[in-house]
Amino acid sequence: MSLHPLVGHEAARAALVRAHENGTLPAALLLHGARGVGKQRLALWLAQLVVCQDSGNGPCDSCGPCRMTRSLEHPDVHWYFPLLRPKGVARERLADALERARYDALAEVREESLRPSWSDEVRAIYLGVIKNLRSAASKRPTMADGPVFVIGQAELLVPQEASPEAANALLKLLEEPPSSARFILTSSEPGMLLPTIRSRTVPLHVPPLPEATVLELLMERAGVDPKTAAWAARLGHGSPGRALGFLPDGGDMGPLEAIRRRALEIVSAGLSEEPSKAYEVAIGFPPAGARALLELFSFVEEWLRDLAALASGADDSVLNQDATARLRRDLDSSGLSAVSFARGFEAVERARELARGNVNPQLVVSGLIRNLRRALRPSAALAGARP
Repeated sequence: MSLHPLVGHEAARAALVRAHENGTLPAALLLHGARGVGKQRLALWLAQLVVCQDSGNGPCDSCGPCRMTRSLEHPDVHWYFPLLRPKGVARERLADALERARYDALAEVREESLRPSWSDEVRAIYLGVIKNLRSAASKRPTMADGPVFVIGQAELLVPQEASPEAANALLKLLEEPPSSARFILTSSEPGMLLPTIRSRTVPLHVPPLPEATVLELLMERAGVDPKTAAWAARLGHGSPGRALGFLPDGGDMGPLEAIRRRALEIVSAGLSEEPSKAYEVAIGFPPAGARALLELFSFVEEWLRDLAALASGADDSVLNQDATARLRRDLDSSGLSAVSFARGFEAVERARELARGNVNPQLVVSGLIRNLRRALRPSAALAGARP
């Protein structure tokens, strides 16, 4: 049981190998790119390269350190990532509980390393996780020349803007690192990191994979039939982790497909001339857990983008090709231009800010729909406004 082989990113791998061979590999890297494109897998590949005993054009994949890294058992390669906050644990015992949760999560990855990048559970990198990391960094390495720390989804070091303790704790470690330690951070939203953390890392962009590569991965490694794989690969936008989220799960539609459809409901309600649509859609959301809406808002933006593309005559650039006929009907009935849909993005960004502030999800969604109506159909919004 080990990590699945790294797919793609040949240019980034070649650059990292050259830097490693020349002795110019930075001690602190920030791998950034779209969610689910394989940044954490690339980071673990780099950690394997660093500890490999016979690296050439990459890790040899056969020496003891390589095998131990692939099985997530190397004592000097430490992988930290967002976790659920343990319930019912006293503050003084939280760090120990988080470390146990991390080991349990690593065991699950060993069982099934190819998995969707999306989760409906709110996770974060809490201060207790960074305390554990600092403790590991203070110890002498067991096998390698120095420890390697992979910190996935590093933007979640700050679960709330008012609680930056975890990010500040990591910053202090980056400012005064052990001389032999290496840090590899990954992020799909590097702008959410503290500027001081970004300034102490060397950025490397990890681009999306070709659609054909994602398609092949879904068929060969996930056992998906060609038709479904082609559909999911198209929606994946070069991200295997995203594409996996569209696949049916236990007979039900995939979690990302469910979110995609709900996002279309929001856009359709924004196009509607009936003000009550906002409340009808919003009431279907829970009254708490607003941060879970962030993925939904990305899909709302995609639908707006597709409508703008159709309005501009750029049918081939539509992302949701399977819904082109539906979008064309909505566009024709609305009579709106591409500029109108572009105005809708400001409404989505406002909703995103409210969700990050943990405002009631029903209020956020109803407000988003009303703001979309004002942006897309200002005359209808004015007619439906209450005195």
